[in-house]
Amino acid sequence: MRIVVLGAGTVGRSIASLLCLHRHSVTVVDTNADRIRHINENFDVRGITGSASQSSILFQAGVGSADLCLAVTGLDEVNIVSASMAKAMGANRAVARVYAPVFRDLSTFDYRRHFGIDRLLSLEHLTALELARGIRHPGSVVVESLARGELEVHEVMVSKEKKGVGKALKELELSKNVRIGSLSRDGRTWIAGAEDKIQLGDRLTIIGTRHEIDDVKSLFCSDTNQKQRVVIAGGGETGYHLANVLEGGHHNVVLIELDRDRCEFLASHLKQTTVVNRDATRRAILEEERVSASDVFVACTGDDEDNIMASVEARDIGANTIMALVGRPDYAHVVGKLGIDHAVSPREVVAKQVLGFLTNGPIVSKTMLSEGSNLSVLEIDVKEGSPATEHVLANLGLPSQTLIAAVIREGFAAVPGGDYQFMPGDTVIALIADEMIESIEKVF
Repeated sequence: MRIVVLGAGTVGRSIASLLCLHRHSVTVVDTNADRIRHINENFDVRGITGSASQSSILFQAGVGSADLCLAVTGLDEVNIVSASMAKAMGANRAVARVYAPVFRDLSTFDYRRHFGIDRLLSLEHLTALELARGIRHPGSVVVESLARGELEVHEVMVSKEKKGVGKALKELELSKNVRIGSLSRDGRTWIAGAEDKIQLGDRLTIIGTRHEIDDVKSLFCSDTNQKQRVVIAGGGETGYHLANVLEGGHHNVVLIELDRDRCEFLASHLKQTTVVNRDATRRAILEEERVSASDVFVACTGDDEDNIMASVEARDIGANTIMALVGRPDYAHVVGKLGIDHAVSPREVVAKQVLGFLTNGPIVSKTMLSEGSNLSVLEIDVKEGSPATEHVLANLGLPSQTLIAAVIREGFAAVPGGDYQFMPGDTVIALIADEMIESIEKVF
């Protein structure tokens, strides 16, 4: 594929390196001549020095014939404008990285739709979701694009004789906002059907809204009512998003941040999180804040060394599970030896997202459901004049082993029934066997 990367900073270089490994044709644009010189010398890419927001530079980079344009400079406004221009100039797909939460807040303005961009990505939010996945549901896939994480995909093991065991799916009377996606048994995985009966030892994939999915899970596995105590060190964007995802429900969240002004912001935006204005890198502070009694300690300050040291101290004090944000790849081999149970790298998070965008036709992204599975979660744009817009869902004649899990229209997610009719511009979330992907493309 032909891919244009706008920005040769840490994220841009990481993306360019990844795409080169997968043998794609890559062009990188940056205003810094030294960065372009470095990337030309170290990667098999075409480097161009210039502003990503200038049409002449984008034309020179060949965005008009690009399969994918990724705007990942250090400036949100430049990324939005350049991705919008790339899309208007003919790029098949344009993605912009943004830092400020306001650009993804649909309650004020829909920047993505207004500027015609396929996706606005927050690396910090994605990283927070990855950390949250490790805390809440280690076997789950969080699909960030679904109404800003409102819809999720969880995997559960049927481990006890609960209410749903032994019953066919059609007998369970599930919430209309939840779908049972796949069923794994005896080494085989398939899209669950209405007649399938749940047995002990089955592994289920449940797709639905964040607030209702836990109720359905209780039909198949035990759910402890005891809340987890989570201590987060660092109240930057990643720490803020993580607390926002976790607070309430099954978690008591304590967020420790050194900057007082930032604490005031956090306290006003996080209604169920305890915000503490202290230095989380000091052992005495961690002891005073009862980190020893925490179920999970997460170090996500803006500094790798601080995260590692805070994690080591928290482990020594007695925290049960230790997680840390570690960006430098050369630290990857040492974090486990230091007692860190789970290290998350923003580079790996963005790499996973970028690889999901390397799709064709109406498919915007593709995420493998689980390791080794032949099922994928697809994000599909409904195109003008496609067969999907001509009939209601029940009459579309979708290929076997396909489940329409959700549809997003104007930023709002819903689980469609058989009488739902798609419109151009809708985004469809489908769970589908890989061998059926070509058939589903023709429908949308």
